[in-house]
Amino acid sequence: MVTVPAGSTLTLRCPGEPGLVLISLAEVRAEFVGRLPPVPVLSLDGPGTRRYGILELVSSAGVTWVEAELRDGLLTVSGDPDTDVVQRRGAARRPGAYAATGTAQLDAEPGRRLVKVSGQVEDVSTTGLLLRASGPVSAHLPAGVVRTLLHISMPWGDMTAAVTPVEQRADQLRGTYEWIDPADAAALQEYCRVPSADG
Repeated sequence: MVTVPAGSTLTLRCPGEPGLVLISLAEVRAEFVGRLPPVPVLSLDGPGTRRYGILELVSSAGVTWVEAELRDGLLTVSGDPDTDVVQRRGAARRPGAYAATGTAQLDAEPGRRLVKVSGQVEDVSTTGLLLRASGPVSAHLPAGVVRTLLHISMPWGDMTAAVTPVEQRADQLRGTYEWIDPADAAALQEYCRVPSADG
């Protein structure tokens, strides 16, 4: 059972706009994320305004990212995630904007090839991250990323990690660490444990 409690903070990320922070006004629940009924939310949008994007959904089962639509104060899940919950609440996490560069390995014919990527990590946890980046010839990431090797500018210095994708859409890639430098893993654990200034 997936429950979104009343008072939960949800973030809707629409293309070309800053993340829109919404507060759920009533508890909703369902057996699966994709079956959640519309969530009534506190929004400053006028009547008839429609927004569509990727929703960071905080629920009793953890945190997941799904396509969603906001209209007339109701937030409706419109796409099922590839995996139900991709980051558990037990994984300490920290949102932010961390510059990142690296290499993506693609599952492309006639074999796998490497391309440079650059952008920023928008959310980091002790188990994975959310990368918003572009490839060398497009504003989007190339299709078919099977692994990325990233160098991320963190407060303590560059963090190096190999990331396996869990979900990839346009310029966003959410993944889990396949490998991370042990010293960086320890620094990340400490960094995510400390609450951020915005809560």
